[in-house]
Amino acid sequence: MPKANVNGINIYYQVHGQGEPLILVTGLGADHSTWFRQLPAFRKHYRVITFDSRGVGKTDMPEQPWDLKTMAEDTLGLMDHLGVDKAHVLGLSLGGMIAQEMAINHPERLKKLILASTHSGRDNPNDIHPQMIKAYGLRDASDKLDISQVDVTRSTKAMISLSFNKRLYRWLMPLLARGYIKSASPEGFLKQLEAISGHSTLDRLHLIKAPTLVITGTGDKIVPPRQSEVLASTIPNARLVMVEGGAHALNFEMSGRFNREVLAFLGAA
Repeated sequence: MPKANVNGINIYYQVHGQGEPLILVTGLGADHSTWFRQLPAFRKHYRVITFDSRGVGKTDMPEQPWDLKTMAEDTLGLMDHLGVDKAHVLGLSLGGMIAQEMAINHPERLKKLILASTHSGRDNPNDIHPQMIKAYGLRDASDKLDISQVDVTRSTKAMISLSFNKRLYRWLMPLLARGYIKSASPEGFLKQLEAISGHSTLDRLHLIKAPTLVITGTGDKIVPPRQSEVLASTIPNARLVMVEGGAHALNFEMSGRFNREVLAFLGAA
């Protein structure tokens, strides 16, 4: 079982294929297996590195809280462990927030950056879907998140149901919810959620130097497409791709289109 001891924790990781390194950073509560629809396409062209973020799967979960800068340092530490000086980085949702911190604070470590279904910080409370407001135990969208009031099972089920188009999740959601809850302990899920609640990069996005692709679905209910427009308009020379009808889990439901867009941006298609 490959693990890297970095930044005070043991990180579980996998490496697939050969070529330029491509780091895939997962979303909230998800483990390395979330990329199973990307690996067959990506490993043909790249040395693809997947891993479990802290608090999830086979990676350690420290007792103390952490922030997204810490999770960015975890990823950079894994790169060091693997002898990777510079890599392409693809981050989805929470992973996209971590990737932003990497690109802003360590621009010399990134070749190209892909930000999928993610945001720079919730500047508009109305962006939080009513189902998530209830699941988080909030009275309304303007309430401050209190981790002690969050029901993990309810939040997970709500998040999964909103991440997929209706026809698909009707039969898939119960299975996904069980696997999701198993991969991330309730405590790990809450600590990652707490890290997200402090996320804000809007006033630093102009510092990103890596060529950037921002990709989202027009039907994303978790992170409204407006947020991707903000990213693309603020990051210098960023390219925006909006996939018609795509939901939050764009890489899963529309993996063919997602993979083509990523590979074309990276120059492999």
